[in-house]
Amino acid sequence: MDMDHGHMHDMGPPPSSAMVNNGTGTGGMGHKKMMMHMSFYWGNEATVLFTHWPGTRGSGMYFLSLVVVFVLSVLVEWLSHCRLIKPGSGHVSAGLIQTLLHALRMGLAYMVMLAVMSFNGGVFLVAVAGHALGFLLFGSRVFNKGDRDGKNSHLPPMSC
Repeated sequence: MDMDHGHMHDMGPPPSSAMVNNGTGTGGMGHKKMMMHMSFYWGNEATVLFTHWPGTRGSGMYFLSLVVVFVLSVLVEWLSHCRLIKPGSGHVSAGLIQTLLHALRMGLAYMVMLAVMSFNGGVFLVAVAGHALGFLLFGSRVFNKGDRDGKNSHLPPMSC
């Protein structure tokens, strides 16, 4: 097996951005090229989770996308700290419910992560704010009076 990387000139040229954007290879005549940000930017023209959403539809749709990301973040925290399985449940049924809830929580967490990968500063801020509010409501000692010793905390004990 030849491991010489000096012969990389045998590979063809990378696909043009027009081919990548519309998949036709026609050169993108008449098609608007999408720009993907690779650093944080501010503005209400973004693509969050779905193609062309909110896009250039205005501030109202951008605000709606921020609300969706915020709610998803709060839901992730709620699912991380809720106790939906009753004591005394059968091991198999409790395990299946636990697995289903874990899969739902991870799916929502990945959706929040993908939204943050839009590199929009507003999306990043509402995702962090949603996780913070969700943790305050469902995971911290502020509203969780029964967990005074911190045994159910998902964070290591702080000693500062």
